[in-house]
Amino acid sequence: MTNGIFGSNTYIVESNNQCAIIDCGNKPQDIKRIIDSKDLEPKYIILTHGHADHIFYAGRIKDATGALICLHKDELPIYSDADKNGYNLFGFNTNIDNPYPDCLLNHGDKLPLGDVDLKIIHTPGHSPGGICVLCEDMLFSGDTLFELSVGRTDLFGGSQKQLVESIKSQLYTLDGSIKVYPGHGMPTTIDYERGNNPYV
Repeated sequence: MTNGIFGSNTYIVESNNQCAIIDCGNKPQDIKRIIDSKDLEPKYIILTHGHADHIFYAGRIKDATGALICLHKDELPIYSDADKNGYNLFGFNTNIDNPYPDCLLNHGDKLPLGDVDLKIIHTPGHSPGGICVLCEDMLFSGDTLFELSVGRTDLFGGSQKQLVESIKSQLYTLDGSIKVYPGHGMPTTIDYERGNNPYV
């Protein structure tokens, strides 16, 4: 789903009637409509990082689905602070209380979903606890890697050097045919970015 806050993407990954929702910038009713139409059981809400355009509807989506909110442990200070997650910077309603995550993730964790595993890859740089999610031949890259671009590093906890190192060591070492589904913009592949991305 591509019409989220600041053009943020939400992905629904399904396997054997279970699903995971990756990032929460799109409206809960739109997400729920898709899940209900496919008769899926929502198991996880995975937040690739704690910025406002990816977490804004997390609480409402949890209320609507009962899924577990999952966030990397290093991202908790950003997720829970309106000055750090962009709520104040971008004029969002700061009365929204983000629910405490049900699951604090670490690098290498595997979340079982139906017949597949969702592997957590810690890719700090855009933010300290930014992650990508690998599922078979699909990589959900959050705001780490985009088509011919990378995530911004001028927000709290960002580091250009760390971001480039994360991409080189954690993503560019993956199989080149893996399709990359970013937090904003269009899909790409590891091989295409490895050969063409000017920022890495």
